[in-house]
Amino acid sequence: MSIDLTNPIFHDDAAAREHLEAQRWPHGPECPHCGEKRAEAITKMEGKAHRTGLYNCKSCREQFSVTVGTVFERSKVPRAKWVLATHLMAASKKGMSAKQIERMLGVTYKTAWFMMHRIREAMSIDPKRDGPIGGDEKIVEADETFVGGKSTNAKKGKPIPTKYPVMALVERGGEVRVKAVPDVTGKNVREALFTLARRESMLVTDEASVYYHPGKEFLIHETVNHSKRQYTDFCGFAHTNTVEGFFSLFKRGIMGSFHSVSEAHLQRYADEFAFRYNYRKVDDATRANAILKAAKGKRLTYRRPDKAQDA
Repeated sequence: MSIDLTNPIFHDDAAAREHLEAQRWPHGPECPHCGEKRAEAITKMEGKAHRTGLYNCKSCREQFSVTVGTVFERSKVPRAKWVLATHLMAASKKGMSAKQIERMLGVTYKTAWFMMHRIREAMSIDPKRDGPIGGDEKIVEADETFVGGKSTNAKKGKPIPTKYPVMALVERGGEVRVKAVPDVTGKNVREALFTLARRESMLVTDEASVYYHPGKEFLIHETVNHSKRQYTDFCGFAHTNTVEGFFSLFKRGIMGSFHSVSEAHLQRYADEFAFRYNYRKVDDATRANAILKAAKGKRLTYRRPDKAQDA
């Protein structure tokens, strides 16, 4: 099923709220404060004195709505625009710029930019839920790339653009894990490999020396020598074409949609592309609903909630 932009959930706040509730609470409202799920313990607040979509938990005596405990909490942006922005980001294979979201939603650039980063926060990998990829006799490809402008494109007298390293691990036929690293060193590569992939996996990399020692701790470590124009072995097992395919899509999105990404936000952009890759086998609507479900338990604010207002 593709996204139907005439759907009321993109234009009517009441319909958008019901859609959010259906995605987050498929079995009925749950209290985000204490985790109460019993129907008899949760009351829907009705009447003119209460805003629509408000619930009261009898266990902890706290009130809540569907956006509490998500990246949408305490936002003044209408829910329908949040749902539309989420669906647009889910359907855009190479990403969508904040300027495009600004024009389509009729909000300011600052609002569009921050909305997109909140949605990217929802798209981030949850280590507790998702965990490392690979496993018993599964093949994991690992590689690194550098994101940033080319030195040949720098104008005369202008500084050469800084390139930032990004490491990715892809399970063949499965999911991808991406990590922005400070430098491509043995220590950083080792930490990323052992955090993002299981050691009983079969690891395939290029000839870079940073993979030599950590590769010994995997079930098998095969390499291809790109410097000698070797891109696969004779049986087609050892290659990094899968992870390079992900990098190709990622870099096309950076150059074509975003043009420039700072080091501070690089991980979130990487998470966005990783999320779409992991849900590549489903339709746009299902992918968008997965983002809405993943928004639970994640927050992103302009300032830290525990920081003083006058700080």
